[in-house]
Amino acid sequence: MNPSNPDQIHRFVFDDCDIRGEIVTLDATLQDATAHQHLPIEAQALLGEFFTAVSLMIEILKFSGTLTLQARGAGTVPLVMVEATDARTLRGIIKFADGPMPTLKGLTLPQLIGNGVLTLTLDPTQGQRYQGIVALEGDTLADCLTAYFARSEQLPTRLWIHSDGRRAGGLLLQAMPPSNGRAPRADAWETAEHLAGTVTAEELFELDHATVLVRLFNEFDVRLFPPQEVGFKCQCSRERSLRALTALGRSDAYALLNERDIIDINCEFCGAEYRFGQQDLDDLFPPEEQRLH
Repeated sequence: MNPSNPDQIHRFVFDDCDIRGEIVTLDATLQDATAHQHLPIEAQALLGEFFTAVSLMIEILKFSGTLTLQARGAGTVPLVMVEATDARTLRGIIKFADGPMPTLKGLTLPQLIGNGVLTLTLDPTQGQRYQGIVALEGDTLADCLTAYFARSEQLPTRLWIHSDGRRAGGLLLQAMPPSNGRAPRADAWETAEHLAGTVTAEELFELDHATVLVRLFNEFDVRLFPPQEVGFKCQCSRERSLRALTALGRSDAYALLNERDIIDINCEFCGAEYRFGQQDLDDLFPPEEQRLH
């Protein structure tokens, strides 16, 4: 990991057994993604966990498109939604229940979300959209996702995530099918899983990834691949906002303009504001379109 740019993800493999993994650290990414949201530190920490999870998962899924992880319920935090692209850009939002700012400290993920579920959505650049339901069956996001992978993946997969609201990081391990005709080593997976579980927040936040992996897996032959940078980037644009107005329809769009004089569309992910007036709607819904209808 480059100390001048800690926002990186590394892929690694165990050459002496069929296990692969990912390790990621997020610093400026988390700060940039939450700068406009003015969140309490506990909420930033929760969002950091979600960012870490999607960073790790989009690497092992190896597809072109967008991965969205969303928690929705009726609790103190009724919505958390984060997105990761195959270009390793992240964005996300968190919402609170109406009323005074709640206390989040000490609550488990199911308690925060409240009678809800996690959804994992893959939107490939080409091909069909996929959505999986993740039950809130663990105290933490990592626990819930590990349980999901245990049911939906044939390959054993485990995540460990740490976040303090200013920084976030995590580790993912996945057992691969035996290669080169060698017999599977169940003991290797169990050992690696146990060792990975000892990783601390301080190690992830303060040490470079190579050092962390040597500390954790010194009894294995671990090969580290070149790092990939991770960062915050929003996909919003004026054109996308115009498409939202198009979907609203001519009559409703003009009715909204008459109520407000100017239509403001604010991006919740980055805080950008797009303003549309009479001329914008006239260009969007030209007279020729009226005659077609």
